Amino acid sequence: MIGTQEMVILFFVILLLFGASKLPELARSMGKATGEFKKARIESEKEIKKIDLIIK
Repeated sequence: MIGTQEMVILFFVILLLFGASKLPELARSMGKATGEFKKARIESEKEIKKIDLIIK
């Protein structure tokens, strides 16, 4: 698990690589990707449950 010190160091490295102006855009795209991943996971769980009910 990543600790607080590692998170701070990682944040500063990202800040140096992308610059302060790109951080909001980067965070927004990461949030959208996380949302899409969550939707896909929920959909696949629904499909698995549906298939499971058909088999039984």
